Amino acid sequence: MKFVKGRPYADPDNAAARLLEIAKTLRIDEGRMPVGEWNSTLIWKDKASVEEYTAGRDKLVADGIIRIHECGGFFMWKSEAPDGELPGTQPIL
Repeated sequence: MKFVKGRPYADPDNAAARLLEIAKTLRIDEGRMPVGEWNSTLIWKDKASVEEYTAGRDKLVADGIIRIHECGGFFMWKSEAPDGELPGTQPIL
């Protein structure tokens, strides 16, 4: 008998995929996406742990999808996304 629900974001691939879904809804300011909007949505709304968020974020960085701005408060696209995949974003090269 199982009394505890499974953790959907325990797998870094699932957490990274959800972070990309969240990115589609973020406001983009000069190509920058605020870190706070990403982590608050995943941690507070989706009930992921900080470790799950960090694993998903680190996977996106390792895969070359995003990079962290020098100040640490923003994410930016590392390379251009395919047409239509992430509408409203301006990739930073």
